[in-house]
Amino acid sequence: MGTHHAGSRGVVGKVVALASLAALAAAVTKELRLPRERRSWQGTVLGVVPYDLRPPTLAVIRSRFWAPEDPRIFTPRVFGVGWSVNLARLVDLIRPPR
Repeated sequence: MGTHHAGSRGVVGKVVALASLAALAAAVTKELRLPRERRSWQGTVLGVVPYDLRPPTLAVIRSRFWAPEDPRIFTPRVFGVGWSVNLARLVDLIRPPR
């Protein structure tokens, strides 16, 4: 029987939380450095991690979580920093061919 190290999972969780907080701070800083009229509150941190800090709409929620026409599995997060899962694409990939 294997041993369980609860402390190691706690450390990983803390690292992920810290990285997420740093990415959020970077996104906010990036937007606030722009003139007010040029702020879109959406983009990427370091050209890789997407962020969207605008209030979500139903259309955005749908386009991120259920977009069968989008080939991506991971889409920008509905609100915040990081990625969401395009469930329609995931279902399409695991469904047996007809």
